[in-house]
Amino acid sequence: MGMARLYPLKTGEYNRRMRFSTLFFDLDDTLYPHSTGLWQAIKGRINLYMIERLNIPEKDSPALREQYFKMYGTTLRGLQARHNVDAEDFLAFVHDLPLRDFLTPDPIQRDIIASLPQRKLVFTNADIHHARRVLAALNLSDLFDSIVDIHAVAPYCKPMPESFAIAQELADEPDPRKCVMIDDLPRTTRAALDVNMASILYGTEEPTSEASGVFTDWTHLPILLG
Repeated sequence: MGMARLYPLKTGEYNRRMRFSTLFFDLDDTLYPHSTGLWQAIKGRINLYMIERLNIPEKDSPALREQYFKMYGTTLRGLQARHNVDAEDFLAFVHDLPLRDFLTPDPIQRDIIASLPQRKLVFTNADIHHARRVLAALNLSDLFDSIVDIHAVAPYCKPMPESFAIAQELADEPDPRKCVMIDDLPRTTRAALDVNMASILYGTEEPTSEASGVFTDWTHLPILLG
């Protein structure tokens, strides 16, 4: 079992002695591991939406999905900008999956999150309906104070700096230095650092300058938070 690692920035601004008031948790591929296959299934539904609803050739849909993801922050934002799709229709379609076929509650994860004294919010580029379904499937629904979803930060999304500002406002925490973003994507943890939050990258133990710390084992999260 690997060890959690904290990598302070050169300024030394983030370290284990720092006290945080607010924790933002990403949802997909963070509150559950990539190995569940759920995120891959969602990607498959996104491809299918592009093929069936927008008549994009099947051979082109995966590359275009990734292109929009990189250019616009999410595939949805790209489809809205380029194809005028309805966000509610898109989100309902791509999340129409039997979540309990993929997700199983983790009692250790639940105990760890429950033990954290900070205000806890889910901050996701999905919608609140999907977030609530995932939390219910993981038996985590009662542990979070609020959900900041794609609609709450519209027209922005992670990793745009404006989305973090809105999330802070919704969390009633004006000081980004008291916030932590926990996410599986380095581009998001990097963006959090850029707005003076701390960030923790889930799913790796390799050193990185893109986050304040890294972990794969939920029992190590309290260590990182100090």
